[in-house]
Amino acid sequence: MYKTIIKPILFLLSPERAHSFTLFLLKFILSIPVISNLYKNNYSIKDKKLERKLFGLTFPNPVGLAAGFDKDGKHFKAMAALGFGFIEIGTVTPQPQIGNPRPRLFRLPKDNALINRMGFNNEGVEAMVRRLKKGRPENLIIGGNIGKNKTTSNKEAQKDYALCFEQLFPLVDYFVVNVSSPNTPNLRDLQEKEPLTRLLTFLQQLNQQKEKPKPILLKIAPDLTDSQLNDIVEIINTTKLDGIIATNTTISRSDLYTHTNHIQKIGNGGLSGAPLRQRSTEVVRYLNVKSQGNIPIIAVGGISSPEAAQEKLDAGASLVQIYSGLIYEGPALIRRINQKLLQA
Repeated sequence: MYKTIIKPILFLLSPERAHSFTLFLLKFILSIPVISNLYKNNYSIKDKKLERKLFGLTFPNPVGLAAGFDKDGKHFKAMAALGFGFIEIGTVTPQPQIGNPRPRLFRLPKDNALINRMGFNNEGVEAMVRRLKKGRPENLIIGGNIGKNKTTSNKEAQKDYALCFEQLFPLVDYFVVNVSSPNTPNLRDLQEKEPLTRLLTFLQQLNQQKEKPKPILLKIAPDLTDSQLNDIVEIINTTKLDGIIATNTTISRSDLYTHTNHIQKIGNGGLSGAPLRQRSTEVVRYLNVKSQGNIPIIAVGGISSPEAAQEKLDAGASLVQIYSGLIYEGPALIRRINQKLLQA
């Protein structure tokens, strides 16, 4: 139904408007208990074989919602009804920011891909905290993806990450440090060995001062070289971070079916979706081999089928996340992946 009726209608709208409309409609529909229960029964699969224990947490299934879909923590209750094993909200910054000028989200239907240059648009961490304090579905694992404001220099970035960390600490189950978005000027410079080590060491010091520290993961770009990936493994081991999310969007535009003129017209932004599948898997496999399987990895990038999810798990990932695949395949993708995993 999604691919034959709903998707064609949504694709008549601009991508960002379609996203907002879908979330509004989903939230409204699922506020009706009878319909909410129907959704849960239709999409959710509860089976002990799907459970994954990681970071001291028990995930009901290994399929999660990637950051960026619910930037402000407005829709995690509705999204939970679609059968996700965990939901990552954000990226959130200390202060609200409007992000980059529109249009800033683009579809590439020929490639089952998206290009975005959203720019960490969000309502700020205080607004997210207020929503989380209102409660969440039972047994739902929520991750908090944190970043810095555009106006904050990289030298002052620690303060932004620390503020988000402290505010969200009582309310989320794990943290993700996002230094890999291509849409905030100079943010990816923080992936370099020295500044990244400083930042993660600082956050771990804050974390270890807590009575019960929370898992902290690092989200990395797919555009890193092998040498940089080696540095990432070393940094994770040095700072004793809990894991890696691989990968964020790419700035590469290679091997696309969409015409080059159209790609050039769109301009800058991070590419996600099917074209990212191979590179993301390569990064997951490389990190798994380099770390001798000792660093947990959450894989994201180009997962639009059960086979793509299994590919990531076979490469060494413990969990997977989807975003663009949800746009092109619809919410049934979550159930299809879990069904496939049960058959494996």
